[in-house]
Amino acid sequence: MALVQDQKGLMRIMANALLEADEGIACCKRCGNMTRTAENPCKLCIKPRRDAHILCVVETPADIMKIEQSGGFHGRYHALMGKLSPMHGTSAADLRVDRLLHRISSEEIEEVLIALGTDVESDATASYLKEVLATREVKVSRLAFGLPVGSAIEYSDATTLARAIFGRQEMD
Repeated sequence: MALVQDQKGLMRIMANALLEADEGIACCKRCGNMTRTAENPCKLCIKPRRDAHILCVVETPADIMKIEQSGGFHGRYHALMGKLSPMHGTSAADLRVDRLLHRISSEEIEEVLIALGTDVESDATASYLKEVLATREVKVSRLAFGLPVGSAIEYSDATTLARAIFGRQEMD
């Protein structure tokens, strides 16, 4: 209660907390994920049980956390820190593509899973990456597209339905 009454004290505490976070948190020098400055590379990059031959390329560190929460991926990650967007002035030079290419050759990556969204800019980025990676001896895959769990066909848009049909899988 005293902090609320002492607004200047509260502001100092909040400012100090932000400074500590700024000094104590960094991007992983390998994958781009958020990590403690003292733990760089991050825990995901150094964990020996992860499959070091598959690299999941995402737009941001938040995407890494979302995929981790799914429990469906056990390889390594690479955050681009953006996507191609001529409208916003983001070109390939602004993304971590050079670092991606370096990792593919130095870490003996066999597969690159492109895990980007389905908007126009993400599609352009995925196409660009596929083109750049065509010269490398690496399998390039992309997340499947389709209907969300619990959804009905009548509520889906035409593009989602077309992608779901195109990406259909044989039933076991």
